[in-house]
Amino acid sequence: MRETDQEVSSRPTSGQFATTHWSVVLAARDDESPRAADALAQLCSTYWYPLYAFIRRQGHDSDHAQDLTQEFFARLLEQNFLAAVRQERGKFRWFLLATVKRFLANEWNRDHAVKRGGGHTVVSLDEETAEGRYRYEVADHATADKLFDQNWAMTALEQARERLHHEYRTSDRAVLFDQLKVFLSGDRAPISHAEAGALLGMNEGAVKVAVHRLRQRYRNCLREQIAQTVSTPAEVDEEIRQLFAVFAGE
Repeated sequence: MRETDQEVSSRPTSGQFATTHWSVVLAARDDESPRAADALAQLCSTYWYPLYAFIRRQGHDSDHAQDLTQEFFARLLEQNFLAAVRQERGKFRWFLLATVKRFLANEWNRDHAVKRGGGHTVVSLDEETAEGRYRYEVADHATADKLFDQNWAMTALEQARERLHHEYRTSDRAVLFDQLKVFLSGDRAPISHAEAGALLGMNEGAVKVAVHRLRQRYRNCLREQIAQTVSTPAEVDEEIRQLFAVFAGE
């Protein structure tokens, strides 16, 4: 039996999703917890590009930025970097940015660098995608810190969209998602609700309802994505406001 939009949106998050929370890492930061280590590795794998772009904006070429990114993650995942973390300073975004700044300033001998974390791939970096994406940002004169926040927000949006796509695909609604995804970013879509309905065999009213549900679930997916990177649920709204303020030039 096919799930309705209501059933999908109210479905509890999986155990795998829960283990990616930064709060899991913080709660176990004084222990050698495999669950915390896995959570940290998953978060690093998700948010590697904002860090790569930050390092590139510091003046490093693409090869050097890749090496630095891998070495940073190698040290982060292998050493007890979390011992100094305090929950009241708890956002993963803040922690990662502050830690990489210290790494670049104090802990990296650029003249004797070992390639990519001592020869081992620690976090899978899509090097071609990374540099292709960064080329679009060359004309952006944002500071490295602001560029980091912009890309962090974009990564959160992308992850939320991917999760939404997965939910629709696994509930036999891939065609519906493919036709309605153009409405996710607002009403200025290249087609009208009526035109989308003609393609889907739905009337205009039914399309508007489906778009409303799609957007609602997208917002929920975004909140769940952001929740992975903060230490308490109360911080989610604050983090969303702070991240998207960077697009408004605040």
